[in-house]
Amino acid sequence: MTHTPESSALRAELAALTTEAFRPELADIDRLPTLDIARLMNGEDATVAGAVAERLPEIAAAIDAVADRMARGGRLVYAGAGTAGRLGVLDASECPPTFNTDPTRVVGLIAGGPDAMVTSVEGAEDSRDLAASDLAALALTADDTVVGVSASGRTPYAVGAVAYARARGALTVGLACNPGSALAAAAEHGIEVVVGPELLTGSTRLKAGTAQKLVLNMLSTITMIRLGKTYGNLMVDLRASNDKLRARSHRIVALATGAEDDAVARALAATDGEVKHAILVLLADVDGPTAARLLKETGGHLRAALAEAGGPA
Repeated sequence: MTHTPESSALRAELAALTTEAFRPELADIDRLPTLDIARLMNGEDATVAGAVAERLPEIAAAIDAVADRMARGGRLVYAGAGTAGRLGVLDASECPPTFNTDPTRVVGLIAGGPDAMVTSVEGAEDSRDLAASDLAALALTADDTVVGVSASGRTPYAVGAVAYARARGALTVGLACNPGSALAAAAEHGIEVVVGPELLTGSTRLKAGTAQKLVLNMLSTITMIRLGKTYGNLMVDLRASNDKLRARSHRIVALATGAEDDAVARALAATDGEVKHAILVLLADVDGPTAARLLKETGGHLRAALAEAGGPA
């Protein structure tokens, strides 16, 4: 292997990261009984929620900014490499069935493209130009948000994505797991969830990956709550695309309205299976077309539509 000044500099840079730190007290972990290793790992995982809790004010500020833009028609775009990229793609892919969003509204970009979801694409994470190219295809606007995700906070693809988006007026969020990261510095909203050294040195699919998953869950879920995609803690914009989700839709309408099964079934039939519309039909005693009109007029916010119809808020 050829050692260059660049490779030496990169090694020094990685050595300074808390996510890459070596823990000598775990050097004999492979000699331990399986249950002891599981206990160690579980103890490590238990610290992640506390690390996220320390960053809640920054997370909340980012969510409010994202929701403001999405309410104007903007998109939420995640960009990352490796585990971070896969987590972004996962979060984006779960929004359509959970919140009935158009698949183009929440987008996950991973360095190297779809193949990188299951296979490492060598060198993709090192390219700022690749990030710019992937985002250029989306034709970003000022109403869009780009969230760069990187455990190290230095991944060129994630930092490049944020820099490109910010230069074009989009809102930017940088989610990292190291303090003083280039990614957080490049973004308007920097979120650094410092989880400390990993059980396996540098394996950021562990605590760092868990922290990123928790924060991405918050970004998408609370943004959707702010956009009226829920009624209380019920997923009223659920898209019923299979038997399980159809059964869940029925249960949600029943929980929201207290109606009997037959009435719930009739309301869902009258509204083409739309949960939010069916709830409005039952609680405000309106027909399907009226429910659709009220929800359109109130931007899909069920509480506001109920108020307009004179039903319970």
